[in-house]
Amino acid sequence: MSNNELPEKKIIEHFNLRSRLRFDIDNAQISLDENRMVLMHARAFSTLRHELYNMLDERQVQWLLVKMGFESGKQDAELATQLLGEGDGVDVFKIGPELHAFEGMVKTTIINAEYNFSEGSFAGEIVCDNSWEAESSLLQYGPKDEPVCWNFVGHASGFTSTFFKRLIIFKEIECIGRGDPRCVLIGKPAEEWDDLNYQEFFSPGELNSTTWALQEELKRLRGAKTRVRADNLIGNSPSFLRAFEQLSKAADSPITVLLQGETGVGKEVFAQWLHDNSPRSKMPFVAINCAAIPVDLIESELFGVEKGAFTGANQSRPGRFERADGGTLFLDELGELLPVVQVKLLRVLQSGEIERLGGEEVIKVDVRLVAATNVNLSDAISKGNFRSDLYYRLATFPVEIPPLRDRKADIPLLVNFLIKKYAPIYKKEISGVTDLAMQALKKRSWPGNVRELENIIERAVLLVPKGEKIGVGHLFSSDESKFNTCTVVDNKGLVGDDDENEINNKIYDVILNEDFDLKKHEALLLRK
Repeated sequence: MSNNELPEKKIIEHFNLRSRLRFDIDNAQISLDENRMVLMHARAFSTLRHELYNMLDERQVQWLLVKMGFESGKQDAELATQLLGEGDGVDVFKIGPELHAFEGMVKTTIINAEYNFSEGSFAGEIVCDNSWEAESSLLQYGPKDEPVCWNFVGHASGFTSTFFKRLIIFKEIECIGRGDPRCVLIGKPAEEWDDLNYQEFFSPGELNSTTWALQEELKRLRGAKTRVRADNLIGNSPSFLRAFEQLSKAADSPITVLLQGETGVGKEVFAQWLHDNSPRSKMPFVAINCAAIPVDLIESELFGVEKGAFTGANQSRPGRFERADGGTLFLDELGELLPVVQVKLLRVLQSGEIERLGGEEVIKVDVRLVAATNVNLSDAISKGNFRSDLYYRLATFPVEIPPLRDRKADIPLLVNFLIKKYAPIYKKEISGVTDLAMQALKKRSWPGNVRELENIIERAVLLVPKGEKIGVGHLFSSDESKFNTCTVVDNKGLVGDDDENEINNKIYDVILNEDFDLKKHEALLLRK
């Protein structure tokens, strides 16, 4: 140990790791920094291992346990690397073993280690005490012929590889689970291992093809639904799948479709999918937002205009119906159309003919119409704002698109898609979203639906540093985020949402007050 290096028992205190572990019992959440944790009985893990060995061959079980550990190690390394600069590099690296112990998995001690931070390399040994994996294996099977701490091997490899940004592989050379006096892991860069068979545990591959084939067949026999993913149309929630199934029934037909739903649910995306999967897919898809066009121009935009029809009409030009001939015309915000335009639209639907504004020639058009609205057209009819005959023409095949708050199971899929969409635009490599950030997204009511989510993710992609995960602070402004506010308990209860200096002043005022009740204050702190 160098003169500047901290003793291992001081690592947790120095980096204040305990403050990063939070128990939110009311919402059934445990989190370490922004990563969600699960407190689980060790015996339940033992049961899982046992059942895996019953279902799969031994190598496949080892592969799965290594993968699980590797991912856990990556998460811990991401927390550790945030603390670089707050202490010696070796001290920060030692956060990994301390976190593993913190999480109740195993007590590890690094020995005979060589660090090269400039080259990104590590070589050394780890001694493990109180391994639940070894204990579990001994209880269930007695001493085995080979080491059993596969999850720990994965964690050490995942943490070290992520920390040094280079694949470092650990291997267990002594194990209590096979009768050795202790558990010992050795680690070194992947290229220094000669055992290619062992290196396969850390490759990005999957389980063997036979296993996956059996799983796919099982899904088919059970009638399992697969995720819908078609360009920008993404979802797997029941409400989304119902809408998608309804829409897909209309794809091969010329029937007029009315898409209903709140603003921002993605009606144009649904309309585009309908066009792309119809016999008209090779022909134009033309979209127009009726609410975005000035009232006095909407008629000429839809039906075209002849030269001289009005002041400024210096040349003839086709409208959206003509431009969509043979293809699909998508009319968004249909409820905003004026009655005079509604009459002409009804005529087109009935006859397939249009007349340009200021013209006399009848023009035949072959257009599949898809309309959308966030207005309750039944209410608009009762108020005299929308023609009932046009409604019945349009509502031949209505499809209700659910709001995002009713399909929150789709949020992780949408977030992943949007990150992949915007990361290249902003020249970022982003490793995902923290658990707390994802929970914050799922808790939001989303009045702006998918459009609001897209705007938030684009903002987050802009703000997050390269190579890091999107956190709560990247998603929302400081007034919106309720996750990082500081609260202080005084004799009256909670005092919070103040700046740091004001909070400190409150603490001093409370403590220096002659009536300050220390025991009561401690009891309040413990309850909170």
